[in-house]
Amino acid sequence: MSVEGPQLPVGTQVVVRVAAPDDRGGTAQRGATGRVAGITADGRYAVKLVDGRETVARRDQLSLRTAYQDEALELVQPDGDVLVREYTIYAAVVGSRAFGLDTETSDTDTRGVYVAPTESFWSLAKPPMHVDGPEPEWFSWEIERFCELALKANPNLLEVLHSPLVVQQTALGKELVELREAFLSQLAYQTYSGYVLSQFKKLEADFRRDGAPKWKHVMHLIRLLLSARALLLDAELVVDVGPHRERLLAVKRGELPWGEVEQWRLGLHADLDDALRRTVLPATPDVARVDDWLRSVRRRGLSR
Repeated sequence: MSVEGPQLPVGTQVVVRVAAPDDRGGTAQRGATGRVAGITADGRYAVKLVDGRETVARRDQLSLRTAYQDEALELVQPDGDVLVREYTIYAAVVGSRAFGLDTETSDTDTRGVYVAPTESFWSLAKPPMHVDGPEPEWFSWEIERFCELALKANPNLLEVLHSPLVVQQTALGKELVELREAFLSQLAYQTYSGYVLSQFKKLEADFRRDGAPKWKHVMHLIRLLLSARALLLDAELVVDVGPHRERLLAVKRGELPWGEVEQWRLGLHADLDDALRRTVLPATPDVARVDDWLRSVRRRGLSR
């Protein structure tokens, strides 16, 4: 009889999960530690215990030593779906529909922010910092993680706060939106431009290998540069692409030659350099203001 599933190699450190007879007429107690010594004819594992005794056990009667320690400390983890359903303060549609680049086949992508109860952070079982779901195409961040990433000028999070398509907003969510200018800074130059540069190198490799890049990805990278240019020049993040819609969609359809797209990109990078020299955005975000607000959110969370 063979062992079902992945086989534990000889020498693997294991813990016996149930009491079992040993080879000396005694009992190997639950929690006894040893190493896999081999596999018996009936498909069980022979385990040599630390004191020299041997016992046999099925795979479901054994735990890897490190896993057993984790299991012993296991607590009930906070339910992320519940956090999203009951504690979301803000959610908005992002992606093509927010950018004004949607077509009849476009998905509706929603991103949200939830505030876990303050007391949940006092437990060893901390609330999750992000949750995928519970609805399709819906992803959320806990407010602390959201603030941390937005302060670093992560484009995905800044666009959540500036989306014109808000689907849920509480009083706290309104406060967060009113705070959004505090997240804006010259760090956007590095995050937007740096990401596009790294991605275009990969796209160029695709072009050399396959004869064509992933045009939808190319479109969104150009869109990021357009957005960053406007942000640096006007100190305001505008998500909708406005007059650039048709040309961007032409890129998505692969109707523009690669050379033309590359020239557009290079021109936008030059525009960004110029915009950085003229921007009125602060060098760094207003971390103190955001941190003060986050502290107030945690304090108010104690009374919920």
